[in-house]
Amino acid sequence: MKYRRLGKAGIKVSEIGLGSWLTYGGSVGDNNAEAIVDRAYELGINFFDTANAYYNGAAEEVVGKALSKYPRHSYVLATKVFFPMGEGPNDNGLSRKHIMEQCDASLKRLGVDYIDMYQCHRYDPETPLEETLRALDDLVSQGKILYSGVSEWSAVQLNDAVRLSQKFNLDQIASNQPLYNMFHRDIEKEIIPLSEQEGIGQVVFSPLAQGVLTGKYKPGAPLPEGSRATDPKSNMWMEYVLKEEQLQKVEKLKVIAERNEISVAQLALAWILRLDNISSCIVGASRPDQVNENVKGSGVVLSSEDLQEIEDILA
Repeated sequence: MKYRRLGKAGIKVSEIGLGSWLTYGGSVGDNNAEAIVDRAYELGINFFDTANAYYNGAAEEVVGKALSKYPRHSYVLATKVFFPMGEGPNDNGLSRKHIMEQCDASLKRLGVDYIDMYQCHRYDPETPLEETLRALDDLVSQGKILYSGVSEWSAVQLNDAVRLSQKFNLDQIASNQPLYNMFHRDIEKEIIPLSEQEGIGQVVFSPLAQGVLTGKYKPGAPLPEGSRATDPKSNMWMEYVLKEEQLQKVEKLKVIAERNEISVAQLALAWILRLDNISSCIVGASRPDQVNENVKGSGVVLSSEDLQEIEDILA
């Protein structure tokens, strides 16, 4: 496993991280989830990502329990705040009240004394940005979180946060968690250049396009039984990546993968990691053997010819 700095921060995260979206605390049983976390840890993954909103806190409990057997200093634990955690008017968003209360609740569910990366799950237009940033800065000062981050913020929102932090001498955002894979490349235009300039590292989610970039979905063929695409609870965002034209691209990518003696999934991860601003790719897993395959994407270097061929395919 290779490790990268989180932007300009001193902390290092594994190039492959393990996430818990749509899995732990829900569709994946607790014992299986713990086995997956154990396998990831054994293979050198030190970055584990979750959120308070994943199955209403259940994912945090599962991840915290699974990691409790390991020394706290040996892993980087990330969670998030924003989405509703109750029915009250203050049970969501990025107000100081919600951030402070949910940080304490996450610490309790995770069973730890501090959170390495505390991320704003979305941008909150109803709360002054200064209020949000001051709350995060206070959590850093209190030692409850080590770094703050965001997820799915626009370049304008990120830039505003950086400028306000500089103006008021607040702890700066260290990470951004965007959607990024071969089929979703929006961050290349503005987010990546801004983040490189300001020292913000990307920890990208859905790097395998919810499994489509593993090659298990075939053009013109029925969906594999038991796959995510057949589960109505977890396939609501898969319509675009399951289009025939995308599946045809995956078939062409297989040729490049085979030439490099790697899987399509490993090719997709190595392609993302071609960018220095990417600190980690957050993968999901429903079985330990999936982790075995994904970690092999770390350290793979694609030739300029391979990268150009991939670009031609994706175009």
